[in-house]
This record gives sequence, C-alpha cells and structure tokens, in this order.
Amino acid sequence: MDYHFSPPENFLGLDEETSALENAAVIVLPIPYEATVSYSGGTKNGPRAIINASMQVELYDREFKREYGAEYGVHTLPPLAVNLQSPEVMVQGIESAVGELAATYPEKLIFVLGGEHSITSGVAKGVATALEAQRPLLVQLDAHSDLRDKYEGSRYSHASISRRLLEAGWEIVQVGIRSVCQEEVDVITENDESITVFFADELHADPQWKSTLAQRVRGRDVFLTIDIDGLDPSLVPATGTPEPDGLTWQEAVSAIRIVTQYAGRILGADCVELAPIPGHHASEFITAKLIYKTMNLIMKGREG
Repeated sequence: MDYHFSPPENFLGLDEETSALENAAVIVLPIPYEATVSYSGGTKNGPRAIINASMQVELYDREFKREYGAEYGVHTLPPLAVNLQSPEVMVQGIESAVGELAATYPEKLIFVLGGEHSITSGVAKGVATALEAQRPLLVQLDAHSDLRDKYEGSRYSHASISRRLLEAGWEIVQVGIRSVCQEEVDVITENDESITVFFADELHADPQWKSTLAQRVRGRDVFLTIDIDGLDPSLVPATGTPEPDGLTWQEAVSAIRIVTQYAGRILGADCVELAPIPGHHASEFITAKLIYKTMNLIMKGREG
C-alpha cells in the first residue's frame, strides 16, 4: 500500500539524507528548560514550537540566491533532559553536555533552542572550553542586560547569565537593551572596558552603531545569544517579559550579519525565551525564520 507520512520533527523539515548527523553542518539541540522565569511562563514549549514552525519556512534565501539550508544540512537532536534539582545543577549539566557535543563535532555549528535564558551561560562555556576559545566574547541581542548577581534568590537565573560569563572572564556586547536596574547600570559603568551596550533608543537614532559593533567583534571568538524579546513585541509578543521599542527585523538581522561577517569565529549560538501563545503562530514562525537566517549568515561566514 502507498502510505504517506508527515515530515520528521527536525528543524526546517529537511529530508533524511540532508538532516543526517554525518551529513549536516549544523546541529540543533533543543533545551526546553523553564525554572527561573519571573513573569509569564511557557518557554519550555519554545523549542518544539520553533521546530514545528520552521517546517513552514521557505528554504530559498534571496540574499544568497539559493536554498542554503538544503546544502549545508541541519540535524536536530532529541531535547536535552531537564534536571529540576536546581538552576545551578541544570546549567552545569548543560555546560557538560554541550561541551561534549562540541568536542565530538568541532567542525559543526551547535545551535541551541531554549527554553529560558538561564541556559546560555552553560551553553557558551561548554562550546568555548571545547573549542579552546581565546578571549571569548558574548554578543547578546536582548531587551534586558541580565547582569544581576542574582534574581529571586538564584545566581543562575535568566537575569544573571551575562554576569556569570563576565565573572568567568568573558567580554560582552549587548544589542537592543531597554530595561535595566540600578545594579546592572553600576556593573556596566564599572566594567566599561569589558561591556559594550547598544541601548535600543540610541541604536534607533544613530546608524553609527553598526561600525562600532563591527570594530568590537572584529577577529574575536564569539558566542551569539538571541533572546527573542530583543525584537520589538509588535513582531514577537510571545515572550515572558516583552519590552516596547525593540529591535526591528532589519536591525536584528543587520546586527547578526555584522557579527558573522567580522567575528574571527562563531563558537556557537542559541535562541531563547519564546513562550508560544496558543493561536498566535506568527511569533514562532518569525523566531524560526530569524534562526534560519542566522544559520545562513554563520555558514556563509565559514565559507569565507
């Protein structure tokens, strides 16, 4: 009998050969972790929603005039198991798992789908250690600085990921920030050589930010984290703490293009904080499309 089956649940819905681990240049790792969210929940549903939406994204990229993803291939792993013992234990487990994955496949791009933003300090440390990064730099598209020492009792909160990486010797570039507390302002001021912040209102008003960003990332080993609330909520309202006056689509893509063009090496990337709203599929589709565009830009950078 002639049976027809639905596409496999892998990013972009690529065929079996293109999405096979041995053939794919990109590995997608879903981490549906949600434990320290402080306002609206739902980020644990983000990775699956992104993957499902990605199967509706057209593969043809007009910038590169090709169905790029079908050429380099994307393999989607099963979701990483969640450990709810404590945020610290979970982040340490993520660091170990992602580090092992990056060490096993150093030539492949590891792209993680969250889940809440607390996962990023583990993901970034894991790939940086495995790939022996020199002077690693975090580039963070976000509405929030995430530089609190701790939030609601946890030093491994979604509001503390940049602080943990700063303590570990990372330098940080933040794009689209529009919500900070006094503690974070003090940290930024006291670490002006290690932290560069492009506040959203200043970015909207002054196109010079692009050349400054290019200078900041030039030649560096970069981990790219995209908190989807970095985009304006008119584009993606489905996130835990939406903030007005965010990045436009073009601003977000421009920032990512600059990073992938001028960085010495992209260590890895993640996209976090999508909290799907039932009946509102635009948010997950836009998120999936932004991730695909990011992959294309990174892979083009690796081609040279």
